[in-house]
Amino acid sequence: MDFLSGLMENYYYMVAIILFVIGMHTMLTHSNMIKKIIAMNIMDTSVFLLFVAIGYSYGGKAPIITEGADIVYANPLPGSLILTGIVVAVSVTAYALSLVVKIYRYYGTCDYDEICEIRSKE
Repeated sequence: MDFLSGLMENYYYMVAIILFVIGMHTMLTHSNMIKKIIAMNIMDTSVFLLFVAIGYSYGGKAPIITEGADIVYANPLPGSLILTGIVVAVSVTAYALSLVVKIYRYYGTCDYDEICEIRSKE
């Protein structure tokens, strides 16, 4: 019973793990490059969720120090790291999509298996 109550209190860890597994499965089983990029974004999101969940403190306030107050402050480091991670993830996604557009224009398909077949005939 303690396991279930612990699981229900920390459900965001399970959601992060499930999202990561969904992204990993999609990345490994689909040959369409756009689906792989979407799967990579799902995996990024799961890691962001995990870090935000770890950095969250119940009842924590923004880390603006006021004298004489006994307040629990939230750790600002995970939030700032996640903001940096989001910027990097968006940049990588934009670059990957631009490469997929170039590949589509050259080969006429976004499917990795078809591209390998075309390249083997060349």
